[in-house]
Amino acid sequence: MLLIGLTGSIATGKSTVSHILRAEPYNLPIIDADLLARKVVEPGTPGYDAILLHFAASTPDLLLPVNDPACQGLEHGPTGKGRPLNRPALGRRVFGSHDEKKKQKDRHTLNSIVHPAVRREMWKAMAWAYVTGHWAVVLDIPLLYESGWERLCGSILVVSVSDPIVQMERLMDRDPHLSEQDAEGRVASQMDVRDKAERCLRRGDGAGVVVLNDKGKEVLQSKVAKAMNVIRAGSPRWWGWLLLTFPPLAMCAATWNYLSSWWIQRAWEEEKMEVKAKL
Repeated sequence: MLLIGLTGSIATGKSTVSHILRAEPYNLPIIDADLLARKVVEPGTPGYDAILLHFAASTPDLLLPVNDPACQGLEHGPTGKGRPLNRPALGRRVFGSHDEKKKQKDRHTLNSIVHPAVRREMWKAMAWAYVTGHWAVVLDIPLLYESGWERLCGSILVVSVSDPIVQMERLMDRDPHLSEQDAEGRVASQMDVRDKAERCLRRGDGAGVVVLNDKGKEVLQSKVAKAMNVIRAGSPRWWGWLLLTFPPLAMCAATWNYLSSWWIQRAWEEEKMEVKAKL
């Protein structure tokens, strides 16, 4: 089974591409890390309790108010397990601080709560896709490179934009509650999408494809179709079925892919360090 890593950056159109791949003619199962990240911090989960423990005392509006429609006027929320998290407030707490050290510490704390829980859910979903006979599954992960998941992917599809100004405009149109400073903080918290695109292409034909989402949805759909043709050519159906029916071969292929990705990452990081050293 081919693991297709789908990534981009905030407001580049990754979610739109995810919806395209979920529908006809692709019908691919999508494992959405963002949706799972919401699931693992729902009221009553260990993630929810851990976030309250670490952030509630310093973030008075961490939970949605009782009069919010999501709370249905109930002090302990509609499930009785607590009111849902106020995600914009948590975002301001983690991304909006002027103290860089404090911001990094808060972000690390939040990631240490959410990421392990998301990884467990993703492994479960991948196992289910494998046993149900899918030729490929899409791992929709915004932080694909930052989290190291790209080493497990046979192919990577990066959704990018040519102009960072377009990215900022889309983000503020999508989330009007964000100030310009908040939006800049969200974008800056992730690896630059143009760096992701460059690193993706180093994997070679079929293993790394970049889709530039600078225009409308129809153009994007056409580019996705071309990208999927390239990915398909690099992983033909017969190869997928062979891996599915012969697990030892699948393990060998996965190991080779992991080592290749590790080598590409190492070469990339060494190049970046050399560039910084020359500045």
